[in-house]
Amino acid sequence: MEPNRNDGKVWLRVAIITGCSVILASSLTIVGSRYSSNPISITGAVVLQDDDPRKQAPIADVDVSIENGKAGPTSTSNSAGYFRLVLPPELRNGQMISLQFRRPGYQPFDLKTVAGDDLHIIHMAPLRENEQPPPNRPEIVVTNVLVRYSTETRAEVNVGAALKTFQVQNAGDTPCVPNGPCSPDGKWKAAIDSASLDAGPGNVFQNARVSCIAGPCPFTRIESDGFSHGGRNITVSVRDWSDTTTFLLEAEVFGQQVSDIVRQAYPVIFGRTVDFSLPGSAEGPSLEAELSGVEITFPLGPEPNMSWAACTVIVGRDRSKSYQCELKPGFKFQ
Repeated sequence: MEPNRNDGKVWLRVAIITGCSVILASSLTIVGSRYSSNPISITGAVVLQDDDPRKQAPIADVDVSIENGKAGPTSTSNSAGYFRLVLPPELRNGQMISLQFRRPGYQPFDLKTVAGDDLHIIHMAPLRENEQPPPNRPEIVVTNVLVRYSTETRAEVNVGAALKTFQVQNAGDTPCVPNGPCSPDGKWKAAIDSASLDAGPGNVFQNARVSCIAGPCPFTRIESDGFSHGGRNITVSVRDWSDTTTFLLEAEVFGQQVSDIVRQAYPVIFGRTVDFSLPGSAEGPSLEAELSGVEITFPLGPEPNMSWAACTVIVGRDRSKSYQCELKPGFKFQ
């Protein structure tokens, strides 16, 4: 019986297929390993612990770390309470981890969670050991809280008027010459003259007009209008195809007047906190209040901290500012 010559080819095909399968499996293992090694990040926000959602203010400068007995990655919450902690490469999705949240003035907070892409909202409670006033000292009553600030406004103010006379000199009843300015019908010789006005730095013209005040005005027309739209500089050109005429160019002058307007706003009070916001254009903000009947003004600097309240500020993308001020021990709202 003759041996089957195709047996070698069959074994060769099996070997090739097996080798390709091993290479493909190795490639998938490498790719899978590469993608699984991407670091995982834990994101969330830290807010004040309170049953009333309106009082759950963001908490900034909270240190976030992993409880693993050794130094590791850390993160800090920003002014909006947001944090993002990148986990070590050895941690995988679904693995249990312990997170620590620490900030002076607040009770420590520990969280056991699963590594993943969930959003974590952390509620931290403030320390209140020393918030009660001394027994012999009554609480100071805070009333009539008011926010004041100023904004810069610009307005156009009429600062005067400007005028100028000019003549268009020509001799009437003169036939048009070749290549020269002529009457609209091309029959009579014409002349063109112009005038201009400058309103000066920071000023603009408005309500500009041109009028013929002497001479055969019916035989003239405005050749170019550089005045009706106003602006710092205005011009006009006039065509005259009769005797000499006189024109008047005049306009009202407006200048920019910058002034500060003082504005006031009333904050919202929830429990022991005061909330208010200011536009990005606000300047010199201050908080006014009556403490035991005495009116006092407290300027709000970059890090406002008053004798009766401590404030946090969140700055928006449009430079607007949101304030939340909490009463200090020994004070209360009426």
